[in-house]
Amino acid sequence: MRETVTMSATKAKTAAAADTTAATIETAADASIKGFEKSMAAVREGMEKATKGLETSQAKLKEGVEKAVKTSEEMLAFGQGNMEAFVKSAQIYAAGFQDLSKHLAATSKASIEDSVAFGKSLIGVKSVKEAVDLQTSYTKSAIEKAVTETNKLADASVKLAEQAVAPLAARLTLAVETFSKTR
Repeated sequence: MRETVTMSATKAKTAAAADTTAATIETAADASIKGFEKSMAAVREGMEKATKGLETSQAKLKEGVEKAVKTSEEMLAFGQGNMEAFVKSAQIYAAGFQDLSKHLAATSKASIEDSVAFGKSLIGVKSVKEAVDLQTSYTKSAIEKAVTETNKLADASVKLAEQAVAPLAARLTLAVETFSKTR
């Protein structure tokens, strides 16, 4: 019986120790699960913050790239407009210069023809007085024509310069308006 009591006491102690061990394991498991869940929640929260930060960075980067592309396109279009204005200006100048050259050639031809006619008429004079009168008349007429043609040429040159510069001046005005808005 003593053996039975001792065995019962040993069984009771073993059962109590098993219960304590089981309770300790259960408490440790619960604490471990709670700690793991907290760690997982912190990891999820960190991942969400990192994802949001990455999304924000990507959005800002995309916005920056879009602005850079838009600015590049605007600068390219503006440069193309400048080139077109330069070409138009050069075309106006070339056409105007050609017209001025034709006018100058025609004036020179008329002057040479007048000189030849004067020379022929000078050959047929009968007196010195007639030669002097003819010379005076020719010189006066030549000077008047030269002054008139010089004034026409100066006016045409000024008009040509204004027309040739107009496309470039328009681009300059546009540049001032465009770039003063961006400040």
